[in-house]
Amino acid sequence: MLQGRRIAPLPIDLSHAARRSVTSLFSNLVTRPTGRAIRTGVESQIAEMEDAERQVTMSILDFSQVRVLDYSCADEIVAKLLLRYLGEERPAEAFFVVRNLQEHHVEAIEAVLERHGLLVVAVDDDGPVLLLGETDPVQRAVWDALVRRGRASRAELAEETGLAREAVTGALTHFYLKRVAAVHVDGTVSPLSALLLQDA
Repeated sequence: MLQGRRIAPLPIDLSHAARRSVTSLFSNLVTRPTGRAIRTGVESQIAEMEDAERQVTMSILDFSQVRVLDYSCADEIVAKLLLRYLGEERPAEAFFVVRNLQEHHVEAIEAVLERHGLLVVAVDDDGPVLLLGETDPVQRAVWDALVRRGRASRAELAEETGLAREAVTGALTHFYLKRVAAVHVDGTVSPLSALLLQDA
């Protein structure tokens, strides 16, 4: 739950991170050691942003300059970052969004998300908001309605989708636990993409 805390966006250009962490590889993100080095750099940036009030951080992983992404690098960067900040023992209150994916990026990222049972929000400068990872038809319907509204109550989503409120609640709980949506203090829910626009 956000509990009224401000979200601090943290844009991370992965091609720049690759140049800084593994200077010889530039924007070709291949091999597990490369991914591990970039993930460590992202974790360090998140730790630097965290303040005494445990400010919520929105880490935006930008793939716009990444030419090549293999499965091992996708696993090290995306899946392992999500896993590290998913549980109760996470080192900081951080959420993750991926931005400007190309088709070949999506293939590698979806494969590792499905293997680990993870979800991630994908945004594009000019395109739709996508939810990557494995979802069922009910979750997909609730997600689409939530993205259209930007912020909604369970009752509003049940009315819009025609689903039972219990089904909507189950889908929203799943999104919250997978950290692709956030619950506000009034009980309404927003997808991470809406929070990103709010802080733009």
